[in-house]
Amino acid sequence: MIETGLSLPIREIKPREIGLTVLIDNGVPLNLFIDTIESSSDYIDLVKFGWGTSLVTNFLGQKINYLREHHIEFFFGGTLFEKFLSQDKVEEYFNYCKRFNCNYVEISNGTVDISNHQKARFIKEFSKEFTVFSEVGDKDAVTSNGQDSLEWLECIHEDIEAGATRVITEARESGTSGICREDGDIRIDIFEQIIRSGIPLEKLIFEAPNKKLQTFFIENIGPNVNLANIALGDVISLETLRLGLRSDTFHL
Repeated sequence: MIETGLSLPIREIKPREIGLTVLIDNGVPLNLFIDTIESSSDYIDLVKFGWGTSLVTNFLGQKINYLREHHIEFFFGGTLFEKFLSQDKVEEYFNYCKRFNCNYVEISNGTVDISNHQKARFIKEFSKEFTVFSEVGDKDAVTSNGQDSLEWLECIHEDIEAGATRVITEARESGTSGICREDGDIRIDIFEQIIRSGIPLEKLIFEAPNKKLQTFFIENIGPNVNLANIALGDVISLETLRLGLRSDTFHL
């Protein structure tokens, strides 16, 4: 960042433990991917190859190599884990992650109908070999609306106890499910219960695929909130939100 003498929120330099920015790659062309990483690597902590895109993304190996050159970690979307799980092929998923020398995996149950207790067993097993991010919240809006805040808290605690390093709160890439309602508004009941629970905020990553959600979390938690599902084109705009350089967060 250019030195100006302005008083701005303090941001840790990489490798960061707080204020993580997790991008989602939905299969963008290689040159766009490279240009984004090249121009914004200081502000990118991890990249998720969303849902099952890694299976059909051309140049996946080149993308991964480029991330490693810039000291950016990566993982595959939790929906891919669930696809393997739905066909009783969890061992094959384990081997798939090993094939690409993944350090991180995401374990979720947002699509497959398994209990959180069953999910926690997979977290425990995968945490022996990987750093595990778990995900809480359902991708189906109707099911999601039926989950109350206490259920969310129980799931978060269970995932952390099972070995999840961080827990991601579901919002989908559309911002219309999980911790959000179908209209994109945050479920304040869940958010406030999480904040009051005493769960260390550095243990949580909030999916925030649009400016509305990014602004909400920054205003209510602070500039060093962990955010995920950030589009490749939003890296710089998100960093300016964190620093109070946009009108939305100007008075941080």
